Amino acid sequence: MKIIDCIFTKGNTGFYFDDQKALKHGKIKEDGLFYDGTPLTEGFTSLRIPGESVSINLVLENGIIVTGDCVAVQYSGAAGRDPLFLADNYMDLLEKEIKPLLLKEDIGEFRPLSEKYDTLKINGKRLHTAIRYGISQVLLKAVAVYKKMTPAEVIVEEFKTGVKELKAVPIFTQSGDDRYMNADKMIIKQVDSLPHALINNVETKLGLKGERLEKYLKWLKNRIIEKRMDESYNPIIHVDVYGAIGELYNYNIEKIAKYLMKLEKVVSPFKFRVESPIDAPSKEETIKALSDLRIELEKHGSKVEIIADEWCNTLEDIKEFAKHKAGHILQIKTPDLGAIHNAIEAVLYCKKHNIGAYVGGSCNETSISAEISANIAVGTGALLILAKPGMDVDNGFMLMKNEMERIVKLAKRKRV
Repeated sequence: MKIIDCIFTKGNTGFYFDDQKALKHGKIKEDGLFYDGTPLTEGFTSLRIPGESVSINLVLENGIIVTGDCVAVQYSGAAGRDPLFLADNYMDLLEKEIKPLLLKEDIGEFRPLSEKYDTLKINGKRLHTAIRYGISQVLLKAVAVYKKMTPAEVIVEEFKTGVKELKAVPIFTQSGDDRYMNADKMIIKQVDSLPHALINNVETKLGLKGERLEKYLKWLKNRIIEKRMDESYNPIIHVDVYGAIGELYNYNIEKIAKYLMKLEKVVSPFKFRVESPIDAPSKEETIKALSDLRIELEKHGSKVEIIADEWCNTLEDIKEFAKHKAGHILQIKTPDLGAIHNAIEAVLYCKKHNIGAYVGGSCNETSISAEISANIAVGTGALLILAKPGMDVDNGFMLMKNEMERIVKLAKRKRV
């Protein structure tokens, strides 16, 4: 199947770009949704700026139009990621360099096309991860149209994922800073895993003795028990601390483990997961620290599950983290991996090596990129998927839940 036209459109995302370095280490002041302070990451003119996207719209020879979105994560330019993705900086490249190539393609198989654009170099440089992400999304959709199946089924077929029956994956929702009202939304909707909580600063969010997070988790546990409509609702409590616990205890593994086990008791009887308990200055240091922390927790019989995020950006990174068991679960942050065949392979690699595969991403994505992520998670049988985009809970949860239900039912209908 031929592509007869390609149109690029500039768009918004479901959240913002935030200067993570400044938020963690700079002098900042919160003012409503604004962060006042001096930017520390290249490209940022202020600590928070609007998220931007570029839609790639392909017109196929049968008249059907498919779309993929180029997007990057909230904390762009941090922890080894590609720089800030501002649409106007890339529109000329897309029009002059990428469009002519896409118009020459014959749509048949997804994987070789995805690999082609993932490794493509223009003027000696690979494309920004956001562009590789968007191109691969739209190519997967085009192949799904050609093969008359869902993108998830294309993934199962081409990557031989071993998934015999497509099933919805448990959803994890993010609260952002509104960790109380948004937790209520999650409880009402009986979300599988909650609440994120955005503990990204030691003094203001974690507490100089860890007391702020402990107090919040006590409240959350009691809130779930008090407000759940069904006693069988037992969500996993999953907080993202952006390395703050490591900072608080100066990367002392024994002290960090002791604190996590204290929190584990606080949230009992609910299962407890902690994302990015340590974010060291480099990938190698982070891998070692998380590996040592996992060993220390397991030595004491703790059931706390560590989730790796920062520095775990590429397929190669994920393989390194998995090899060293640097965490019980790895977040496969889809925009950071570029073309989505990398995310697919990352899930399959984690499953093969008995590491939990969490298909994540960013609040700074779009509805289109989110729905493709749902197809990745269902097609590979991932452990968990992030509700995205946005931080309002309702919309991200709706998008992921509804798309997974559609995938499952449409696949079953074809087999009747």
